[in-house]
Order: sequence, then C-alpha cells, then structure tokens
Amino acid sequence: MAITASMVKDLREQTGAGMMDCKKALTETDGDFDKAIEFLREKGLATAQKKAGRIAAEGIVATTIKADDKTAAIVEVNAETDFVAKNEVFQTYVKEVVEQIADSDVADVEAFKAQPWALDTSMTVADKHAAMIAKIGENMNIRRFEKIVSADGIVVSYIHAGGKIGVLVEAATDNNSDAVKEALKNVAMQIAALNPKYVSTADVPDDYKAHEKEILMAQAKNDEKNANKPENIIEKMIEGRLNKELKEVCLLEQEYVKAENKETVAKYLEAVSKEVGSTVTLKKFVRFETGEGLEKKNEDFAAEVAAQMAGN
Repeated sequence: MAITASMVKDLREQTGAGMMDCKKALTETDGDFDKAIEFLREKGLATAQKKAGRIAAEGIVATTIKADDKTAAIVEVNAETDFVAKNEVFQTYVKEVVEQIADSDVADVEAFKAQPWALDTSMTVADKHAAMIAKIGENMNIRRFEKIVSADGIVVSYIHAGGKIGVLVEAATDNNSDAVKEALKNVAMQIAALNPKYVSTADVPDDYKAHEKEILMAQAKNDEKNANKPENIIEKMIEGRLNKELKEVCLLEQEYVKAENKETVAKYLEAVSKEVGSTVTLKKFVRFETGEGLEKKNEDFAAEVAAQMAGN
C-alpha cells in the first residue's frame, strides 16, 4: 500500500511521534493506522516527541571504571524533575548508558544515539531513549559524556550527592594500590568541591590570562586608591592578583582542603608518591555538574492550571 503524506501527518498528530518514525510505522504495518499506533507505542515513540519540548535540567551524573582501572566514562543524563532523578528505573538506565559509552569509541552524543543499544541490538540507543521517555513520562536528554583511556596510569571516579556532581581523575603511575586510589579519590573530592578549571597554570590558555588581566587592570584603574600610583607599580600589582586568581582555578596550585599545614594539591601528591614509592602525576580530570548552564524549570502549578483553564 502506498503511504501518503496525509497519512503520515495524521499519525504524527495523533501520536506526537516524529515524521520519519510515523512513516516507518505505516510502512511496517502496510498502512494500517491502528497497527501503526501500536507499533509506535511498542517502540516507545508515541509520546516521546510530545515530551521533547519540556525543559530537562535535573537528572544525574554517572561514572564507570573498567576492571583494569585504565578505562572510564562519565555521562550526564537529564530529566525534568528531581523526583525522576531519584527513581530507580531512571538510575538503572543511566548506568546502562555509561557502561555502553565505556565500551564505545564514539565522539559525540549524536553518534552514540545512532549505535545499536547493547542490551537489545534490535533497537538503537535513540530508540531505547525514546522508549524510556515514554515509560518514565518525562522528557530526558543524554546531554554529554566523556571517556578516558589511560595509557600509562589509572583512572578513579567520585560521585557527590547521589549524582549531582561526578568526577573522573587520571594519573600517570605504575602503582594501582589502594593507597594511590584513595589519594586520587581525595583529589576528586577536591575537584567536586572547588571546581577548578585547569590542572596547572601551565595549562591555562594565554587568551584566558589576557582576558583576566584586562579585567583586573580595569578594576585597578577605577579604584581611586591607585590614581597616583606609577604604571609599573600597578602592573606588578595586577600580576600578583592574577597569580592569586590562577591558584584558585588551577587544581595543583589549590590549597589541599584536607591538609592541616596549608599544603597544595601538588605537594600532597608528592607526599603520596614518596609514601608509596612510585611517582603519581596528575594528568587530567573531568567534572560534570547536573544541570550546569541549563535553564531550570519554574514549577508554578497554580499558574499552569490557570493557563490551561484560560485555554492557553
């Protein structure tokens, strides 16, 4: 039977599924409208598109570390409400997602969604995701992920507040003892708490330094206390302020929060290296915070009901 554009349009309006999904459903069912609806429902697509416009800024971050301690992955999956983020079904799904990412070599979310779903290769990751949206009843979004494969060391992970923040830390070392893992976990906790931007000052881009210096210079010139100070004195003052700021955003230069003698993270790792008899060099970290940079949903149910009653 020939599938017409009007048939696809009618099915889409009734189910809220995507145009290509509707066309596929009609093709698979030889144009039988009722069977096409069942096809979409079975695939979890009948309601997924209608929910796709809702703001998904809650959710969780999940991590996984393979048995060799060298391969790890981190993912942020968003939902609309914190209630769903605490739901066991949602959390299990996110764990399955991060496990598949760790076993994949895809570079971005779209490529990942095009993969076969590892636990049921009859569907893609996108199909599974749509089915989960229909099952849970909220819009969800696989927002971002990263995978680390360490060639000369190990990776550890840390999850804070049940998935509000997740951290991966990679270090170059030939020692994967519990003592080293504990030390790196301590560093991961520091990253979760203080949110550094770079590993060390050597990693800070020149344009970042230049931009921050411009801001500090403008602040200094706008301060009346500096009105009569020579330019070279102001320049030195700015350099001092910039160096102080860089120590706050660079992990190794930060004061280690668990130290009693105000040692830096770099000094802490030096002490750990000496204690275990192997060099432990921090190489990389990844920090995801749930909903970071996303617009939060305004839960005003009274206004929502009033709008619906008004016909909006």
